[in-house]
Amino acid sequence: MGAGHDHGHAHHAPTSGTAAAAYRGRLRIALAITLTVMVVEIVGGVLADSLALIADAAHMATDAVGLGMALLAIHFANRPPSGNRTFGYARAEILAALANCLLLLGVGGYVLFEAIQRFITPVGTQGGLTVVFGAIGLVANMISLTLLMRGQKESLNVRGAFLEVAADALGSLAVIVSAAVILLTGWQAADPIASLVIGVMIVPRTVKLLRETLDVLLEAAPKNVDMAEVRAHILALPGVEDVHDLHAWTITSGMPVLSAHVVVSSDTLDSIGHEKMLHDLQGCIGDHFDVEHCTFQLEPGGHAEHEAKLCH
Repeated sequence: MGAGHDHGHAHHAPTSGTAAAAYRGRLRIALAITLTVMVVEIVGGVLADSLALIADAAHMATDAVGLGMALLAIHFANRPPSGNRTFGYARAEILAALANCLLLLGVGGYVLFEAIQRFITPVGTQGGLTVVFGAIGLVANMISLTLLMRGQKESLNVRGAFLEVAADALGSLAVIVSAAVILLTGWQAADPIASLVIGVMIVPRTVKLLRETLDVLLEAAPKNVDMAEVRAHILALPGVEDVHDLHAWTITSGMPVLSAHVVVSSDTLDSIGHEKMLHDLQGCIGDHFDVEHCTFQLEPGGHAEHEAKLCH
């Protein structure tokens, strides 16, 4: 960067790997557990004629697909950038989270439909077998939740998997409660009611995750970054006269980025230089907002009008 130029750029390379990459091994274990319990619950649902168990097994099948996609997304997300894909495949994790949301909504709708059908045409359910298989599912889900607990705070992709397993755990609990009711009272309606509970549990958490995922895809500002505060911090730096074309968005979980055109007085640039000004800007954003990947264009006063003319 020459001293006579009016433009400057500061780049911090993205952190190595994505937020979900550190939990690849735990996701694999959770996938193995989910597949095993899915098979067990299918067998149990058929033997006990329990819609709640079959519904929970169907949900686990969806979870298995979701976990598999999450692992595949991590693989693609950690491939190195190329000339055409300058951020690599990091966004693949968000696409996997979106697919998980759609799968969860589909399963929720299916469970609700089947539960209503069971009310119309009642079927006898064996409470004892249902309790046993439901308990197996609950223990397995609690193990998976423990494995994914920390990662769900750092990655939308892992959070999607975590929410699916959490819904499964609650579903297994609902299965156990309904089976206990059948054992104690003989009230067969408890099974489709549990199925309805499983379906209803899926929807709110999925909608929340879907909203966060769409925010990333629509390049909304990161939820922990107040753009008004960012602008105020930049303007507070000595020599900064204005800031425009200020944008912040998220490539994938744990990878927020920011860009801005910063108008700096000529006297300031002459006295401290471009490099010092860029370091000050980078430190300001990095220290206060935890955004490591920033791009700044330094401009003299009046340059924005020149840019506007070039755009027309």
